[in-house]
Amino acid sequence: MERLWKAAGAAAWGAAALGGLQPFLSPQGAAAIQALCPGARTVLVAAFPYYAGAAPGNLSLYCRGEDYHRVLHRRLAPVCQALAQRHPGHAFVPGADSSPVPELAAAELAGVGFRGRHGLRIVPPYGSYVFLGTVLTDLALPATGPREGTLCPPNCRACQQACPTGALGEGGCQVTRCLSHWSQEKGDLPPEMAQALRASPTVWGCDRCQTACPHNQGAALSPLPEFREDLIPSLTPQDLAGLSNKAFRRTYGHRAFAWRGIAPLRRNLALQGEGLSPTPQKKPLAPDENRRSG
Repeated sequence: MERLWKAAGAAAWGAAALGGLQPFLSPQGAAAIQALCPGARTVLVAAFPYYAGAAPGNLSLYCRGEDYHRVLHRRLAPVCQALAQRHPGHAFVPGADSSPVPELAAAELAGVGFRGRHGLRIVPPYGSYVFLGTVLTDLALPATGPREGTLCPPNCRACQQACPTGALGEGGCQVTRCLSHWSQEKGDLPPEMAQALRASPTVWGCDRCQTACPHNQGAALSPLPEFREDLIPSLTPQDLAGLSNKAFRRTYGHRAFAWRGIAPLRRNLALQGEGLSPTPQKKPLAPDENRRSG
């Protein structure tokens, strides 16, 4: 198993019994997991590093390379294929962020990395600059965790102090106050978030809690070429000028910042005074409290 995950590019991996995730699952989430993998009993979790350096730019570090959803599914596929060959008759279903599996809770139960006060997993030497991928299976596998506790010193509150909207507390991140979350929503932003975005160095995502974290100082660079090559550190109004939503997706659809379409980026650039008028949108979607990407 170790060789499989190393070949896939994972920096760490583990396994947890699905039953341990019940406190973190809504009835809808539990049903969605069973629809994906009937009889699911185990979730495998792996951490994939993405840090490519902190070059200046107005896009969050996590979304400058290829869309991590695509990358992780591509890297998880051979793991699933190999496991299916080893265990005929069993299912192995990959997932990355959009999966109903609560990845942070699964990583804790599986012993992948350590919990940070910013709510993210810390995986030395890559810090919290990692994406989590999962594999659901109906095969019962030995658990490798849980790993409780944190590497954060008792008196360190660097991430909490750096958060521009006060989203971080002792319980982790309050997603509905997270600037990264709101930078990705459609429509008009709440006044407090609009003001925070005007003052933000990024027009998509927010890296402040991570760049302030001592565990991310001198973080190792990702060995994965998808996250280190062909990077887009910034977008300007000129990059988006004249693009329809279809043309935007054709140009940038393989990037993680493209999943909401062009409108949020136009709005965010306009809020920062960079010359594009926001496109009127419908009422914002309800926040998804299982999603926070940087």
